[in-house]
Amino acid sequence: MSEKYEESKLYRLRHSAAHVMAQAVLEKFPEGKVAIGPPVEDGFYYDFDLPRPLTPEDLEEIEARMREIIKANAPFTREMVSAEQAREIFNGQPYKLELIDALETGGVDEHGNPVDEKPVISIYKSDTFVDLCRGPHLESTGQINPKAIKLMSVAGAYWRGDEHNPMLQRVYGTAWLSPKDLKEHLWRLEEAKKRDHRKLGRELDLYSISDAVGSGLVLWHPKGAIIRHLAERFWADEHLKHGYDFVYTPHIGKADLWKTSGHLDYYAENMYAPIEIENQQYYLKPMNCPFHIEIYKSDIRSYRDLPMRYAEMGTVYRYERSGVLHGLLRVRGFTQDDAHHFCTEKQMPEEIDFVLSFSLNILRSFGFDQISAYLSTRPEKAVGEPERWQAAQTALEASLKRAELPYEIDEGGGAFYGPKIDLKIKDALGREWQLSTIQFDFNNPERFDMTYIDEDGQAYRPYMVHRALLGSTERFFGILIENYAGAFPVWLAPVQVAIIPIADRHVDYARALATELKAAGLRVDLDDRSDRMNAKIRDAEKQKVPNMLVVGDREMENNQVDVRRRSGERLGALPIAEFKALALEDVANKVVG
Repeated sequence: MSEKYEESKLYRLRHSAAHVMAQAVLEKFPEGKVAIGPPVEDGFYYDFDLPRPLTPEDLEEIEARMREIIKANAPFTREMVSAEQAREIFNGQPYKLELIDALETGGVDEHGNPVDEKPVISIYKSDTFVDLCRGPHLESTGQINPKAIKLMSVAGAYWRGDEHNPMLQRVYGTAWLSPKDLKEHLWRLEEAKKRDHRKLGRELDLYSISDAVGSGLVLWHPKGAIIRHLAERFWADEHLKHGYDFVYTPHIGKADLWKTSGHLDYYAENMYAPIEIENQQYYLKPMNCPFHIEIYKSDIRSYRDLPMRYAEMGTVYRYERSGVLHGLLRVRGFTQDDAHHFCTEKQMPEEIDFVLSFSLNILRSFGFDQISAYLSTRPEKAVGEPERWQAAQTALEASLKRAELPYEIDEGGGAFYGPKIDLKIKDALGREWQLSTIQFDFNNPERFDMTYIDEDGQAYRPYMVHRALLGSTERFFGILIENYAGAFPVWLAPVQVAIIPIADRHVDYARALATELKAAGLRVDLDDRSDRMNAKIRDAEKQKVPNMLVVGDREMENNQVDVRRRSGERLGALPIAEFKALALEDVANKVVG
């Protein structure tokens, strides 16, 4: 959650609604145990240990009671208490007592989040409910709009996220400033269900994940594969135009490589067990960086060689627990559109301008115009000289300003090996997704003893920049599916034209038409089934084909096609040449419709 959200009225509203919900639940289940209940993006939740599973009918009853509590307009009041007093107040509530123990010694806050300093113990009271909480809250329950709250669902959640701890019931709710806001939120949720990439992936025959192959491992079907091919071809063409060199690297590397890079020290839990080959251990690669570094080190580099830009669509493997796997968005094997830049200190500002501009242009080419940035600065524990960090951070921030790109500072949020820019896009539903990262690295040049020879004949460390533009092909494809609801821009659509003959006597004309359009470079599907015309049109609409060409007697006589768009627009009868030119123009201009 952003700092702005935590300071907003919406945050206080949802925090307050969580307390109201907890009161209603405990009234229904007096023997219930409560855990934590924070605001989250678009809502709130509270974790409960209850004598039985909650039902949809329970949620309706709890929601109705919440409205009564809101109507009573009880004030939210804060009190500071000692650990001993807190234990008396929460006697019989084991989860709260565990948090009090942690608060007394420092280490976590009231929501179980890690903190560096011992926090002040505070409680909030409203009506009959008391919670261990720092706030903030509204002044009273009556400031919550009773017509702008809704309980959404119940899910299982381990206490403190540890599978060895008890399983609790997590009740999710949402609260908004007005009924209109709630209505819009519920519409977005319903629309998100329709756009779910897992659902559309099946319906449009784009990809699958097979138990026989393994969880988190994607099988690309022909229609999904052609979209991926087109996106990657565009990606490759743009990289070649802008001075990148392509490299290819293996899927495995020796253990010593990952020791040098630090992955076995800092990233081992995300890596798979080693493979033994001729008494040496190899690991599936979780990242491409060490391989690109080894290519750089394969020769002596001069300042005249820099900047160097290596790009690769490199498949990597990361261990993800089965509970977090999610369609294309969280997988175990994925292809990262990776690039690494090597430059001198003098070249750094210009190189950052270049990579930022390049990243923005690629994202906009896929239809993402709402882009914001986050600049993550030096954390407490970091490698590299502070002067180099400051120079890199200054270069990153100056580049963001020159690009006139909205950005926020994530103080101390950089990796231990360098500051970074994260680019986030908003999709058609206003949801934010992080895609591109521009990351400085002061760690690997040291670990791998990377050098270049400068004008003075001395060896210096190059600046190294990691850049993932689309993130991963799989995740980006999932985002594209949901952004366009499966109706891909014409240039990416797996089938760009569906030809629909009205009767059997029109099939030969339709076949000749298909041959002509394919020769022009269009992807064409001929539906020569004996089904009725309207059924064929409906099938093409379900498959979200951008152009449907109906051909019958009149079209045959006039060498024309009757053009229908998936948007519902009817262009009517057009000469074949005119339609062909129109379709090719849509492809060239990356038209969405």
